[in-house]
Amino acid sequence: MTIQFSPFLPWIAIALIGLFGLVLAALGLWRGLRGALVRAFALALLVLALANPVLMQEDREALSTVVPVIVDRSQSQDSAERTAETDAALAGLKERFSRYPRIEPRIVEAGDDGTSDTPSTRLFDALNSAIADVPRSRVGGAIFITDGQVHDIPEVGAFSGFDAPIHALVTGRPDEFDRRIEVVSAPRFGIVGEAQELKFRVVDDGAGPGGTARVTVRLNGNEIASEITEPGTEQPLGFTVPRGGNNILEFEVEPVQGEITTANNRAVHVIEGIRENLRVLLVSGEPHAGERAWRNLLKSDTAIDLVHFTILRPPEKQDGTPINELSLIAFPTRELFVDKINEFDLIIFDRYQHRGVLPILYYDNIAQYVENGGALLIAAGPEHAGNDSIAGTPLSVVLPANPTGEMNVAPFYPRLSDQGKKHPVTRGLEGADSEPPHWGRWFRTVDVQRPQGNVVMEANDGKPLLVLNRAGKGRVAMLLSDQGWLWARGFEGGGPHVSLYRRTAHWLMQEPALEEEALTARTFGRTLQINRQTIGDAPGEATLKLPSGKTEQVKLTEAEPGLYRAEIPTTETGLYEITNDNLSALVHVGAVDAPEFKATISTTETLKPLAGATRGTVRRLVDESGNAVSLPPLLPVSGQVRTVDENRLSLRMTDETVLKGINSLPLFAGFAGVGLLLLAFSATWYREGR
Repeated sequence: MTIQFSPFLPWIAIALIGLFGLVLAALGLWRGLRGALVRAFALALLVLALANPVLMQEDREALSTVVPVIVDRSQSQDSAERTAETDAALAGLKERFSRYPRIEPRIVEAGDDGTSDTPSTRLFDALNSAIADVPRSRVGGAIFITDGQVHDIPEVGAFSGFDAPIHALVTGRPDEFDRRIEVVSAPRFGIVGEAQELKFRVVDDGAGPGGTARVTVRLNGNEIASEITEPGTEQPLGFTVPRGGNNILEFEVEPVQGEITTANNRAVHVIEGIRENLRVLLVSGEPHAGERAWRNLLKSDTAIDLVHFTILRPPEKQDGTPINELSLIAFPTRELFVDKINEFDLIIFDRYQHRGVLPILYYDNIAQYVENGGALLIAAGPEHAGNDSIAGTPLSVVLPANPTGEMNVAPFYPRLSDQGKKHPVTRGLEGADSEPPHWGRWFRTVDVQRPQGNVVMEANDGKPLLVLNRAGKGRVAMLLSDQGWLWARGFEGGGPHVSLYRRTAHWLMQEPALEEEALTARTFGRTLQINRQTIGDAPGEATLKLPSGKTEQVKLTEAEPGLYRAEIPTTETGLYEITNDNLSALVHVGAVDAPEFKATISTTETLKPLAGATRGTVRRLVDESGNAVSLPPLLPVSGQVRTVDENRLSLRMTDETVLKGINSLPLFAGFAGVGLLLLAFSATWYREGR
């Protein structure tokens, strides 16, 4: 309660009146006039009335003490046991806060929001956000419910502005341990067929069981090594990149009984396979119009080393020209088909026929080359339907179609078959989406019996035109016409011969992107895209296994003929496994070295320095025997918290208030003030009358 003045006249006028009254009172007292004291009192009341004193009383309300409760919901907390402990502690704190109406708890659940590629537990960012709208004087403390793996703990000196206790309630047990595996160093690219080396390491966090650990290594789904390693030591691994494109190395360490989680027992590393230079052997049976189309296509690619032979002078051609006048190069059959055959990535027979140039045994050698993983392309012409067809040699065991001996001679538009519309070699060929196709016609094909493998292009009446097939570990393609050159020359508008030839060659060389049955996955930020390629019926749902171990069923929607796709937003970071039919794929979402997975055991050590500096406490919710510890009570403290109470959660209560209103009472207002003045002046007159 205070008194303030609201004068009716300027203060200088009131001062002059007061001075005049003071002079009169002094003169009266000096001369001893009767009633001088009464006159002085009356003049003083007049001056006071002109100053208008007002009695002021503020109506204030005490503000609440804000206590943020930061709940750790990161992936390291995402286990049944820790989740139960966290929920129980949060419920207990809510019950205790309800007993103190002056305490305002602000509960913030902090976890990976799915936007960061390198997830980490950032509880102090959540704390700063929770108290951003209140002054620090109103913050009575902060309580963290966490496993102790916090990655944004500030230095004690940098946290001096927070003048309240920091408390931590730690989930988990003190004797926890966890085993994980990590790739220490590995190349991102590798030359196909060349040896590579990487290093991995098994890490035991906490009181591990010791001993050795068995690590299984798979490359593109096939097991390539099983290593015994000591935890904590780097283990080298040598391997060979088997193919171009993505090659996925998967490392899996055997789980240990009692470890916290097995989500980090697996790691992946993707190596991009690069073919140094593709070696292609092109053998043309005789010069013809289509030979140049093949040669120009292969020579235009700087990544291809082309060896091209054309049989200009077969053995039966004898015209009497002396040998020393011929400019022909002898066909190095033994060097190509015996000594160096395995050095070629692709062999092409372009209108080649068996005319005694190759010994019959060499055809068997070519067949073995294919069955051992080689690639063979047959571009057939009329000679393939004749008596000297290579289909009559030991090479026939790998050919997907046998000729009937007839030629189909009639103009036709090459068309995609039902399988061809789904097959990645021919799907989406330019001009195939119209009827007739928007490309030029061809005029003849080799008639064959019912072929093996996949017929992806057809001629008239559904007769096979392009057949793709597997033979052992290798692949064979047969183009049953020699008139692809019409497209190259632009006849009737030409056609996509470059795309067709190139895709066929890459499929033969086992390019992963052209597999007809494949399951792949990739990420765009936090979005997981699943692609299922098939030339069969709809593949149904895919099963998605999350890093936490949970599984989900994902519906695949047809994006293109033969290509089914799903895009899923992800919130968890780590290794995802996708399965469909007998296919599986692995993909890692987020950074491989994210702090959230480098350590998962609970700890009280990380928050102790900061808690000690603010006179807070750090304690576990579960003791060593696994029994739940009773939640400590709250201790409101007036003023600064000066001592640490290990058995209670001390909170500094604020003395801040908010002004709700002001009551004012003018002392000389109304009848009371007028009556008091009249009384004073009446007393003056009364005294003078005596």
